[in-house]
Amino acid sequence: MYALGALTLKRSSELGVGLWRTTFVANVIVALLFSALWIFGGPPVERELLWQPGVIAMCLFGGQIAQFLALEKGDVSIAVPVFGLKVVIVAMITPMLTGENVDPRLWAACILSVLGITFLNRNDGGPRPRGLGITLAAGGVGAVCFAVFDVLVQKWGPHWGAGRLLPCVFWINALLSFGLVFRFSAPLSAVPRAAWPWLCGGSALLGLQSITFVSTLAIHGQAAAANVVYAARGLLSVALVWMVGHWFKNTEQHLGARVLRWRMAGALMMMSAIVLVVLR
Repeated sequence: MYALGALTLKRSSELGVGLWRTTFVANVIVALLFSALWIFGGPPVERELLWQPGVIAMCLFGGQIAQFLALEKGDVSIAVPVFGLKVVIVAMITPMLTGENVDPRLWAACILSVLGITFLNRNDGGPRPRGLGITLAAGGVGAVCFAVFDVLVQKWGPHWGAGRLLPCVFWINALLSFGLVFRFSAPLSAVPRAAWPWLCGGSALLGLQSITFVSTLAIHGQAAAANVVYAARGLLSVALVWMVGHWFKNTEQHLGARVLRWRMAGALMMMSAIVLVVLR
């Protein structure tokens, strides 16, 4: 869902939606989807602890802006796997924020993910990836924000319950998004009609995958292991660009077979880390 959502939002960006309008619309749609979790109930909301979902929401908001910036300015098959750095950061900060130790095999999986990033950036004299610098920078910032987000959901989720913490987080995130209205290049009414299906469809896909992943963290914890498995989106994004990118009018498949082979090898390195998690 993430890989398809990234391709879909990339297409809406190319149709002229823009970074800030994309972030705003996506956050509102995702908040509406997360509202459905409220029906699962949970303990009463403690007003004195509302700062906790507020902190989580700010991490999410910063990560989303970095994420959409990377997708808008760079190549999807570079931007999406770069977010795999989050798995290393999660492993580093989990002991500091939760007091839980990270299994050595998980560290090995994290190292494999970093090696995968190295392979993804190999060029071998082929065409230089578009917006490589800003893609790597934005992807790195997004990885840090999302890593802190994941660990804090794991830390505070059991006390709040997924049916209370997560809707509050995404409602606050949607409210923060209204500050982006002042950055719009044009009002939402000026978004091309052809772009709306891509924008709403991509936002819905990101929202559904977020519900699946974040709810798992809130209920079961294990942020480090979950993120290693979640790195599979890197492989899938490369495969989708290669096989069906033309359906989304994506041109990255024309970068050359050698470049895409290096990217596939890097994504496979990240996938191999999953084996260490599953078999540990």
